[in-house]
Amino acid sequence: MKVQNLVEIIGADFFTGVPDSQLKALCNFLMDTYGIDRKHHIIAANEGNCTALAAGYHLATGKVPVVYMQNSGEGNIINPVASLLNDKVYAIPMIFIIGWRGEPGIHDEPQHIYQGEVTVRLLEDMDIASFIIGKDTADDEVRAAMGQFRNVLAKGKQVAFVIRKGALTDAPEVEYKNNNTMVREEIIRHIVNVSGEDPIVSTTGKASRELFEIREANGQSHKYDFLTVGSMGHSSSIALGVAINKPDRKVWCIDGDGAVLMHMGSMAVLGANKPKNMVHVVINNAAHETVGGMPTVAGQIDVVGVARACGYPNAVCVDSFEALDKALEAARSRDELSLIEVRCSIGAREDLGRPTTTAIENKNGFMAYLSEG
Repeated sequence: MKVQNLVEIIGADFFTGVPDSQLKALCNFLMDTYGIDRKHHIIAANEGNCTALAAGYHLATGKVPVVYMQNSGEGNIINPVASLLNDKVYAIPMIFIIGWRGEPGIHDEPQHIYQGEVTVRLLEDMDIASFIIGKDTADDEVRAAMGQFRNVLAKGKQVAFVIRKGALTDAPEVEYKNNNTMVREEIIRHIVNVSGEDPIVSTTGKASRELFEIREANGQSHKYDFLTVGSMGHSSSIALGVAINKPDRKVWCIDGDGAVLMHMGSMAVLGANKPKNMVHVVINNAAHETVGGMPTVAGQIDVVGVARACGYPNAVCVDSFEALDKALEAARSRDELSLIEVRCSIGAREDLGRPTTTAIENKNGFMAYLSEG
């Protein structure tokens, strides 16, 4: 169905969410219609953040808000749904729009398979009524579902539209760009050149795909890298766990701005523990680029200042390859926790591939490498 028709049928005037490629039509429509306008549309740090923000909107206006997300974000909303929104607590009505990655029978990446299997079941467990929209779903069907949903919402409950692949159409074209010049794949190539045979933990999305292809092009083993293909926002915590338990190995984390924002508390834990053998590289293009390019707030915050406030003894921001190489070499040579924020452009190769090894193969190879002398 046309995305504008869905928005009109829902009839809400406030949307908040975390972008998803399955919902790119909706995201582009909202950006084209509202941009980032705090009265009507806010892209938040994580899905729980969105849910709480939407709850505040309802408390202030009495209206029903909309929260959009990929189904991987269901885990982040369980607590606020169960302990804040539920009709046994504050009875706050809310409409969720959820992109269904990993739908059974539809080929998808490994991190989406189990999540896809339990997507509707999790909604049922949270007492959230759902309606699935596919390519062949008629507007009248959605209109009828919304009519039923209004009765549910009136009781202080929540509802969800689950969006199948390709179900939403006729999105406006929106160009996402910034003024940075450094390209992420080349940034990662420089990190690989300096890190040598040190273990690397890379974040979900295109960064891990690019790291994999760089190793292929270099004829290098993939055993050095743990590719965090799912679990957005947790790669730095994984790296911390490795660094603490392998104190004689320099451990690198290649992170993204959206991932850092999603679980920024991990920086406080990192700063408090101060692993001397860890380098945290945050590639910041102020965008959720892997899922379409929608903006994050990372272009408006001081990542280096946050790191220093969290206790990182070393933190710098670079915007040139000369400065990057200097920062990478300094971080590798020092015996202290370091953070390097790298200002990055938006964009990737059209022919960027995906890892050809399975997640289990990646894990086993990485663990075997860590167990070496």
